[in-house]
Amino acid sequence: MGASESVPQKSIHEFKVKDYKNQDVDLSMYKGKALLVVNVASKCGLTDSNYTQLTDLYNKYKDQGLEILAFPCNQFLSQEPGTSQDAQEFACTRYKAEYPIFQK
Repeated sequence: MGASESVPQKSIHEFKVKDYKNQDVDLSMYKGKALLVVNVASKCGLTDSNYTQLTDLYNKYKDQGLEILAFPCNQFLSQEPGTSQDAQEFACTRYKAEYPIFQK
């Protein structure tokens, strides 16, 4: 059996992603921070507890360098059916999320 070629590993800081407004965000801006990268969905049965806990966690540790990077996801039972803008408004209005919400 042949060995598979190794894939060069990249740091998360080498990626660019889109924010909810479809603008590029260079993740290198988060160097030196502790990152929690999560997928979120507004129609999930755990939405209320998840967003509440994320907001509490962020508020508790943001001054110590925590950043939460939230990516809305509609892949699991279509639980984030709206736009990325809808997801951002939902998180920020209903759960007072101060962390960034990115593109679906």
